[in-house]
Amino acid sequence: MSNKTKIVVLHMKEMIYTLIFAGLGILLILLLIFMFLPKQRDKTAETMKYVAGVYTSTIQFNDNTIDVQVVVDESRINSISLVNLDETVTTMYPLMQPVVESVADQIIAKQSTENISYSEDNQYTSMIVLNAVNNALEKAGVE
Repeated sequence: MSNKTKIVVLHMKEMIYTLIFAGLGILLILLLIFMFLPKQRDKTAETMKYVAGVYTSTIQFNDNTIDVQVVVDESRINSISLVNLDETVTTMYPLMQPVVESVADQIIAKQSTENISYSEDNQYTSMIVLNAVNNALEKAGVE
């Protein structure tokens, strides 16, 4: 056996390139792992705002009662309508139905009862309808 000494020559430029490519490879592998790992968040708690169902709130006009019906699922307000609307109420308050439709369209579009606009001519009716919708949504809210 011969004891020859082997000399290995390492060039500094080659070492730097190797370290840079190794670092980029490790970074790419970590990036792919984090991108494709399933998310372990509890999405039901984040998205669930309401208990799905139909909720009503009562509005009192003189001797007549009107129910505002709000239909919700877990995360959305689906519809708002008037129930038990008597002919005498529609005769005495002809703008009641258009006001409810206008307010309902805005609430469904925004999914909130905040920043709802209404005309000055119908401000009191709109405020009564908004209060009734808020009461119904409080009943529907998740504890």
